Amino acid sequence: RQCYLLKKNITSVPRIDQATIDSYVAQADFLIAYFHMLLIKCYGPVVLVKELPVLDTPKDNLLGRTSYDECVQWTCDMFDDAAGRLPATRTGSEYGLATSVAAKALKARLLLYAASPLFNGNTEYYSDFVNTDGSSLMPLSYDENKWKKAADAALEAINLAESNGYSLYEMREGDLSGYPEPQDLTQRTLRFTFMDKDNSKEVLFAETRKAGAYGLQPKSLPYLSDGSWNGVAPTLTMVERFYTKNGLPIDEDPKYYTPGDYFKIGQYEGRTTCNLNLKREPRFYSWVSFHNGYFEMQREGYNEGRIVTMFRKSDNHGKQNRSTDFSLSGYLVKKWCTPTYDTRNGFQNYPWPVIRLGELYLNLAEAAAEAGELNIAKTALNKIREHAGIPTVEKSWEGIATLTKDKLIEIIRQERIIELSFEGHYRWDMARWKELEHVLDHNPSALNTDGVSDEDFFRPVVVDRAWKFTSPTHYLLPIADSELNKNTLIVQNPGY
Repeated sequence: RQCYLLKKNITSVPRIDQATIDSYVAQADFLIAYFHMLLIKCYGPVVLVKELPVLDTPKDNLLGRTSYDECVQWTCDMFDDAAGRLPATRTGSEYGLATSVAAKALKARLLLYAASPLFNGNTEYYSDFVNTDGSSLMPLSYDENKWKKAADAALEAINLAESNGYSLYEMREGDLSGYPEPQDLTQRTLRFTFMDKDNSKEVLFAETRKAGAYGLQPKSLPYLSDGSWNGVAPTLTMVERFYTKNGLPIDEDPKYYTPGDYFKIGQYEGRTTCNLNLKREPRFYSWVSFHNGYFEMQREGYNEGRIVTMFRKSDNHGKQNRSTDFSLSGYLVKKWCTPTYDTRNGFQNYPWPVIRLGELYLNLAEAAAEAGELNIAKTALNKIREHAGIPTVEKSWEGIATLTKDKLIEIIRQERIIELSFEGHYRWDMARWKELEHVLDHNPSALNTDGVSDEDFFRPVVVDRAWKFTSPTHYLLPIADSELNKNTLIVQNPGY
């Protein structure tokens, strides 16, 4: 409504020039598409708001929900239309405003979702999901061409981005020399991709509002009485998702430890840790803090630019006697925490990547593989793998598995989980793959944070955080009763 109000009234602003009007209207149209995309992701079929709503509309003239495919097509058309009137890049004080690259990238993401099992011919969940007139709200026939459309859209967005100077982020020797950790150049690249706002050409659209004292950074940093709280911890399942240094899943790499040895004690740089934390890929060491590993940050009295994290109950960053402010799993997330954090001066704010070029390569890889274009899929996938410092998919799997269509899709899905970990994608990806019930139908696993000794700490336990996932109900979010009461033409999502 605010976007449509702006479009209606902007020409009445005194002394406003036409270029400014055109810019604001294009940005409003981008946001109309973006907000519809978010609604579609959460609720499936939505009420399409194609014009300024009239407040005194009679109840019989209110709008009901529009079919999923029509919602997707209309939103994609809005993104395309806005893209033709937006600049490709934004700099300075305009950074974070809508661009043509962002519009095309988000369109590609929406089409990937629309091609996915949850929304593409899902008769198992949605055969009875109908509107008030009895028409189906979800597409009930599988359409393989939707994957081709998603692949084409991703490629279009990639080409537009690359032709306008966007690229996967690369840290160069000497960059940010005031913050020497992590020293490994691949790990530095992976860690600073998120927050090096002055040099990163990978972020296509960013959230630029400041995080604040209660944002993710202070909640994720190791416990310090002067301003960080040890709170955001990956589950043990997520830790196990990361590849070995050979670019393979830990349970499929013949050169890695056997499952029975994962939690036996080994050595990391002369300190004890479990084998599961050893011989892993660079993204694991860049984004996850583990027992007797490192967390890169600045702390008064320390000049190394990093601290050693220890999570046994009596350790510096362990549970101790606190009821809150401790890692529930024996790990912490480093990905979104800047190595520039200083206990004396706080943390650096940076634009949060809403979508980045790395995701587009993964979107292309998945859609192309599903469409049977395996060479295109492997080429896009290898861009991510090479950037992450692991071998190509062909080299990693040589002699271990044949890269059939089904195997490649499985590999791409795990690659996506790793590369986009902790960025807000996991829940939505598992949902669109119809795998969410297998993730959320049980409590998470963790190391034993009540353990004082190494032997007791490196013992997997189940965290008592009771939740219940009901399939298919919880794949989509519920519409508030207050909205249903206002508009009887809106039907509720299945199961609620």
